[in-house]
Amino acid sequence: MSGRRKVHSAFASILGFLLLAASARAENMVVAEPPVKPQPQKFWTVEKKVNTGIFAGLIAADAITTQKGLGQGYRESNPFARPFVTMGAPGQAAGAALGFGSGIGVVYVLHRTRHYKAERIAMRLLVAGESAVVANNIARIR
Repeated sequence: MSGRRKVHSAFASILGFLLLAASARAENMVVAEPPVKPQPQKFWTVEKKVNTGIFAGLIAADAITTQKGLGQGYRESNPFARPFVTMGAPGQAAGAALGFGSGIGVVYVLHRTRHYKAERIAMRLLVAGESAVVANNIARIR
């Protein structure tokens, strides 16, 4: 083999290797499909309506048991609610409305930001927390 032929053969081998490497690399450069975004869901599902109804009922039960406890000489332990509940039924209603609105507001913000799992967890935590408060009130005022 002549010197020129060796160079040409080496050049062809290198060029072939580079073309092969480039084609293999091009397979990895295929445009990936964009990630699938979660489809927007409705806010007022059946589950949310039921949970909201339970939450509202628990807030009403909390208001009733709190006023009964205040009548028996107990005091409100929640420092944020204390100014409202000491003003009687109108103050209790205002405090309950603020608590209900802020709880549902947090759930709605989570929904709008598409944190659907956190939204469901937050709603269930609201119901569980209010259930514990009502159970504590009932246990104390007996």
